[in-house]
Formats: sequence, structure tokens, C-alpha cells
Amino acid sequence: MGPESSENTMAAVPRLALGLVHFPILDREKKVVATNITNFDIHDIARAATVYGVERYYLIHPMKEQLMFVDRILDHWRTGQGSKFNPFRRTALKDVFTATSLDEAKKDWGADCFTVATHARPVPGTTFYSCSELKSEIRKPTAKPCFLLFGTGFGMTEEYMQGCDGVLESIRGAPPNDYRHLSVRSAVSIYLDRIMGPW
Repeated sequence: MGPESSENTMAAVPRLALGLVHFPILDREKKVVATNITNFDIHDIARAATVYGVERYYLIHPMKEQLMFVDRILDHWRTGQGSKFNPFRRTALKDVFTATSLDEAKKDWGADCFTVATHARPVPGTTFYSCSELKSEIRKPTAKPCFLLFGTGFGMTEEYMQGCDGVLESIRGAPPNDYRHLSVRSAVSIYLDRIMGPW
């Protein structure tokens, strides 16, 4: 079977949106804070999302000043000098959006979705999904679109994640240390490859 035939027989890409949550977040002292949005998180996660067919990537923050920072960066790469300098970056950023809350992001996406959080450790009182289970779930003919959430800082609060429809299994480190403090950009790439990869 030739390449063209193989592509035509591939299953449709499941509907998935990403949310990078900046509040409510825990800091290293377990205090609830709002973290700053970083330039790297905007660009690198957008590129990974584009590779794996993610419909929308939302940076979720309650402070308008932080969202204005994102808008300035997006304007530069979408319509400003950056769009001419690097068209590939413009393509990756076309589906990046901002929202003050998860509810606002879900309303903007307009999808009747179920929300799944990610965390470095198991979260009590939540429905657990392994990566293989979620990969199968979002490919069912009757599946709802999935909104996959990532925390910043030292992770989303347990109360916030308990309000989601599920929590995805942690990315485990190699023994014996089982180190679990990846950058969020690395974690997003690993999860997307496991859930959206064609294998």
C-alpha cells in the first residue's frame, strides 16, 4: 500500500485542547499563588500542540496584565515582524488563546468536553486514567472532546483537580530516584506523544 493510501485510511485526529493553568497553583511552600506566564511556555507548547493536532492551546491566568503580555507576543509573531521572519512560528501560534479561567476557555472552545488534569503524583478523590486508557477513550466514536490541563509552579491544588473529570497518570522517572520534576514543556510533549501519537 502506497503512502497516499496509508494516509487516507488513518483514523481522524481526536479532538483535544490544552490548558496551561497559572491559578490556583501551589508554590514550594504549598501556598496558593498565581504564577507568571513565560515566553518559553507560549512558544514551545504551541509547537508541540501543532505537531500532534491539538485544536486549541489556552494560557489560563486571572490577571489581565499577564494575558496582555501573551497578546503582545502573539501579535508580533502572527501579524508583526515575526510573521515574516519565521512563518513556521506563526503557524504554531495561530491556535493559541488566553482565558481568565477554565470555564471561560471551555466556553470559548465551544466543545462539550471532559477535563483531565495532569500531576506529578496521584491525586486522591479523582478518577484515574492511564495514558493508554485516555488514548483509547478519546478515540471512541461517542467520545467527548478532551480538555487536558497542565499546572505550573508545583502543580494545581488538589481541590482544583478534584473538580475535573479525571487525572492522568504521572510520568515516572527512572529508578531508584523516580525524579518527577519535569518542566511543563517537557511533560506536555511526553503526554502528547503517548496520547496523540499514531502508535
